Amino acid sequence: MPAPFDRLETATLTPLHWVGVVAALVTAGVHFGLGVRNPTGTFGLAFLFATVGFLVGIAAVLLAYRRRLVYLLGVPFTAGQLVLWYAFNRPFPPISTIEVVDKVAQAVLVAVLVILYRREREGRPG
Repeated sequence: MPAPFDRLETATLTPLHWVGVVAALVTAGVHFGLGVRNPTGTFGLAFLFATVGFLVGIAAVLLAYRRRLVYLLGVPFTAGQLVLWYAFNRPFPPISTIEVVDKVAQAVLVAVLVILYRREREGRPG
């Protein structure tokens, strides 16, 4: 039986894929940190759920599992978090450094996912 890492399909990943993976790891890390602060509260659980969502998406991309669908689902999943953050926080200066890092990573991730989805739909490599 092959080990899980034997199934990685990294040879087909482009630099743009890696930008998306790093952006997803950054926002997953931020959400994990926020989630473990209050793991039983509603927001804590939501942050942990988001962490799992980002990590599952990364794994699917690395394993080349239905990447086009991952890109398509990743856009509203990530963009929705940007909208929810704004709706719940109504951010006005000052905005914390961690919030800036997280929101920039999410904006980058949304842009990467849109580009990758379009390229794949057109039959071009990522």
